[in-house]
Amino acid sequence: MINNDNILDVNEANFTLDVIERSKRQPVIVDFWAPWCGPCRMLSPILEKVTTEADGAFVLAKINSDNNQRLAQQYGVQGIPAVKVFRDGKVVGEFVGAKPEPQVREFLKKYAPAREDLAFTAALALMAEGRWPEAETALQNIVTQSPTRDDASLALGRVRLRLGLGAEAAAALALIPNDVPESVVAERLMPLAQLMSQSETVGDGFDEAYQAAADLARQGRYAEAMDALLAILRKNRTSRNGAAKQALLAMFELLGDDALVKDYRRQLANVLF
Repeated sequence: MINNDNILDVNEANFTLDVIERSKRQPVIVDFWAPWCGPCRMLSPILEKVTTEADGAFVLAKINSDNNQRLAQQYGVQGIPAVKVFRDGKVVGEFVGAKPEPQVREFLKKYAPAREDLAFTAALALMAEGRWPEAETALQNIVTQSPTRDDASLALGRVRLRLGLGAEAAAALALIPNDVPESVVAERLMPLAQLMSQSETVGDGFDEAYQAAADLARQGRYAEAMDALLAILRKNRTSRNGAAKQALLAMFELLGDDALVKDYRRQLANVLF
């Protein structure tokens, strides 16, 4: 047994206190195992690892089923390892047999989310309320602690675009590898981040128009920014290799179901076709 206050050896004597009562305060993952069980030896390190990483978001209670047969019988344990999740004194989820680490993590997310997952959910709620500065702080904390958390990096990029922070948004989006699902949306948003962060002229005759569109986007004046980009396209569709079109599409991605998007998609189609 590793030294961790969130990993407990539980038996019939302390089961009520350490599982039933404790589950009323935080989820308790119960692992029914036995020393002779090969699959138990495979699963146990995974459960201990994710419990340690969760840092108190839930507790792991390990029960030797050979030494606590009445508990095993009471909770219908017919094969081991048997994992049961207790909340509010009741079993709310379970599985039998050894599982690979990714499947264990997915299972636990349903019943005992890690602190990082709870923090991410809270950040998404801030985004839904339009509380962009607070959401940025929350997401930056998550990304700092878990740089490979691609969903948080994507959300951070979105929030920074809402705040008009083009270069910072581009930096967050650049953290996302090309081979993950989040990369598709990150690639769509990147042209807007690049537009917002531009500071040098290119000398193609549209410098002021691009700068005006960038300024409007940074200020959150999206309709005016889209008007400015459409004006560029009406004069030259291929300016800067189609940067105006890509920035428009990125703004559509950022705004999602906003009422503006439907109207400006139609206007873009009229310009292009």
